[in-house]
Amino acid sequence: MTCRVTRPQEPTAGSILAQLRALARPDQLEGMARYGMSQEGRLGISIPPLRRIAKQAGKDHRLALDLWKSGITEARIIASMVDEPERVTAAQMDRWVRDFNSWDVCDQVCGNLFDKTPHAWTKARQWAKREEEFVKRAGFALMAYLAWHDKAAPDSAFLRFFPSIRRGALDQRNFVKKAVSWALRNIGKRSPRLRTAALREARALRSLDSKAARWAGADAERELEKRE
Repeated sequence: MTCRVTRPQEPTAGSILAQLRALARPDQLEGMARYGMSQEGRLGISIPPLRRIAKQAGKDHRLALDLWKSGITEARIIASMVDEPERVTAAQMDRWVRDFNSWDVCDQVCGNLFDKTPHAWTKARQWAKREEEFVKRAGFALMAYLAWHDKAAPDSAFLRFFPSIRRGALDQRNFVKKAVSWALRNIGKRSPRLRTAALREARALRSLDSKAARWAGADAERELEKRE
């Protein structure tokens, strides 16, 4: 008697969206909104279940593209977890970043996917110059994640981010100025040389005639000084 092996069904965007709708927690949306998370297209699901779904799905570039097209926040976060960084084009990154409508989507996509692509360093500088709030935040989020994840990058590569940080610190918008400080703090944590340079930059920001820059400088300086 021949035993027939049943292969697990390949995940599709449709099957994953069905799982997400079954997990939807609309009662959580109000609380998420209090933390500045946009309710548009959101089902109210926390990150751990999304990571489990992504792990079961495995890496799949086409699946990621299909999930992103759904417009559902949680599906887009899963898309960033299952996509294949080496297959992500600069054009795809520009398309996706224009869809960012919340700080958590921005940070999840940058930290799960964008910082691992070959285009990360270029996009960090490009997006930091843009005016759209979450595109600009994405530029500084990429700087922060590169400082955390790219262990092989030389100190000099991060020093080249400082002019962008100085310009970005003048932006009064909360989600931008917080990302500017985050980038500066993470850069300063990489090495003694970068810590000295980041502290110098933070103190320079505190001297500028800009409330946002003074805040970003003080926030970065406070954390970096703890490491003395």
